Amino acid sequence: MKQTDFIPRWNLDSIFSSIGSKEYENAIASYKSGMEELEQLLKNVGADFPAWLSDYLEAHDKVLSISSTLGAYAYAIYSTDTTNTDYLNNISKIDEIALRFEQIELSFRKVLLENAKSLDDFYARFPKFSDYRYLLSEELEQTKHQMSFAEENLASDLQRTGGNSWDRLHEQIISNLKDENGKTFNGLRNDAYSPDAELRKSSFDKEKALLKQNEIAFAACLNNLKGETCTLNKRRNWKDAIDRSLSSGRLSKETLKALIGAIEDSLPSWREYFKAKAKFLAKHSMTVSKTAGKNGAGLAFYDLFAPISQNEGADEKSLLSKEWTFDEAKDYIIERYSSFSAEMGAFAKNAFEKNWIDAEVRAGKVGGAYDEDFALNHESRILTNFTGAFSDIITLAHELGHAYHFSCMKGKPAAFFSYPMTLAETASTFAETIVKQDMVSKCSGDEKLQILELDLQDTSQVLVDILSRFYFERSVFEKRAQGELSAEDFCALMADAQERSYGDGLNEERHEYMWAVKSHYYSTGLDFYNFPYAFGQLFGAGLYSLYKKEGSSFAQRYAQLLSHTGNMSCEELCRECGFDITKKDFWKSGIELYLGEIKEFKALAEN
Repeated sequence: MKQTDFIPRWNLDSIFSSIGSKEYENAIASYKSGMEELEQLLKNVGADFPAWLSDYLEAHDKVLSISSTLGAYAYAIYSTDTTNTDYLNNISKIDEIALRFEQIELSFRKVLLENAKSLDDFYARFPKFSDYRYLLSEELEQTKHQMSFAEENLASDLQRTGGNSWDRLHEQIISNLKDENGKTFNGLRNDAYSPDAELRKSSFDKEKALLKQNEIAFAACLNNLKGETCTLNKRRNWKDAIDRSLSSGRLSKETLKALIGAIEDSLPSWREYFKAKAKFLAKHSMTVSKTAGKNGAGLAFYDLFAPISQNEGADEKSLLSKEWTFDEAKDYIIERYSSFSAEMGAFAKNAFEKNWIDAEVRAGKVGGAYDEDFALNHESRILTNFTGAFSDIITLAHELGHAYHFSCMKGKPAAFFSYPMTLAETASTFAETIVKQDMVSKCSGDEKLQILELDLQDTSQVLVDILSRFYFERSVFEKRAQGELSAEDFCALMADAQERSYGDGLNEERHEYMWAVKSHYYSTGLDFYNFPYAFGQLFGAGLYSLYKKEGSSFAQRYAQLLSHTGNMSCEELCRECGFDITKKDFWKSGIELYLGEIKEFKALAEN
C-alpha cells in the first residue's frame, strides 16, 4: 500500500458523539423507560386484546430500535479500540440492561399464546400490522419448543457451567496450542495459504499432531456439548437437531433437500477442479506431495489453499495484482454497483462520502471485516482492514452489500431488521459476484487463471467443504443419541464425510481431525452452522444468474426481495419474486456459474 494513500476512519457522530454524550445518556434513559412501559402493558392486557397488541407492538418497536442501536454502537466503538476499558465496560453495561428486555420477550410470548384466537380479529381491525403475521406466528411456533419458565431459566443457568464451558475449554485449548518453535495453532493454519510448499506440508503435519495430542479433551468437549443439545432438544419437542436449525433459518426440509441435492449433483465437477489444480501444482513443482496430481490423483488437503501464481511482484497495470489505493477501490466499487443499478451505485457513493467506512489498519482494532446497522436513524457502518490487495476490494464490496440490504428495509419496523442467517449473505454475495465477474472478464492468461482459482477456491469451501461438515454433524447427532463418542469415533465420521463430499478430488493426505478445528461444532446457540452458508452462496449466485438473463429490469425486483427478508419464510419470499427454491433447478442455476469457471480454469491450467 502506498504511503501517501488516505485510508479513512468512520464518523459515528450521527449515531452518538460518545458514550459520555447527552444523547447517549438520553437513549439509555429511553431504553429503560420504554421497558417500564412494556412491563406495565404486560401487567394490564385487558379484554380487548387486539387494541392492546396494537399498543404493545408500537411501544415494542421503539424499544427494539434503541436496544439494537445501543448494542451496535457499543460493539462498533470497542472494535476499533479494544484496549479501551471504558468501551469494554460499556458493552457489559448494555448486555446487562438487555437481560431485562429478554425477560419481557418471554413474557410477551406467553401472553400471545394465551390470546392466539384473537389474532385474526387483530389483523382485521389493524391492517397496518398485516406484515407482522409471519413474525407473530413464528413466536407462537416457538412456544411449542419452550419448556416451562422455571425450566428454561434453570437450563440457562446450567448452560453457563455446561455447554458454554465446554465451548470455552475448546477455545482456550486451541488458542494456546503452539509448535516446538512457539508458532501458534492459528499461525500454523494460516500457512495453508503460503506459496512455500514445504511450509504448507510441515505446518499441516504439526497441526494434526497438536490436535491428536489433545484429542481426548476435544472429544470430551464435543461429546458432552452435543449430549446436552440432544437432551434439551428432546425436552423442547424437537424431533431432530436439524429441525431447530431449519426453524431458525426459516427454511423447509423440502428446500434443504433441493439445496443439498443440487450440490451433490455438482460434486463430480468440483472433483475435476481439485484434480486439475493438483495436476497444475505437480507440473510446476509447487507441491511436495508424492502422489497429488499424478495418475489422476486429487489434491493433498494441505494444498487446497495453495496459491498458483508463478509471477512475483505487483504489476502496476494489473487490476488483480497491483496495489490499490483506497480511492481507486472506492471508484471501482461505485462503478460496479452502478453497473447493476443507479440506486445501488448512489448508495455506495453516499456511504463513502459520509465516512461510513473504517478501513485503516491500526493497533487496537479488530481484524477481519463486518457491517453494523443502526435502527434509530437507519444508517450502517462498515469495518475493514484495507491493505491495497485485490481481496480487500472483494471484502469491501461484500460488506457494503450487507449495508445496501439494510437500506432496502428503510421505513419498516425494527422487528423486520432481523433476518435469518440463510438470507443474511444474499446481498453481500451478490455484490461480491458483480465485482468478481467483472474482474474475470477483464483479466487474461495467468491473471485470469488466478482470479478463477480464487473464486473457485472460496466457493468450493462454501459448497464442498460445507457439505462435508453437514454430513459430519448430522452423523454425530445420530450416533450421539445412541451413546457416547470417542475421538476415534469422531475421526471416523469426519473421514467418511470427507470421502462423501471430496471423493477422489483429494488424494490420501486428508484431515480427519477437522472436527476438532471448527469452532461452529462447539456452539450451543445454533447447530448446523454450515448449510446456511451454502444457501447464501448459491442464492446470491442464482439471483446473479437471473440478473444476467433479465438485465437492468431485475434491479427493482432485487431491491424488493431484500426489503421483505425480515418478515417472510425463505420459500414465501422467493415465490413473491417468481422463483421456487424447493426445486433443484433454482440452485443449479447458481451452480452453473461456477461450473463454467471450472471448465475455463481447466483449459487455462492445461495451457
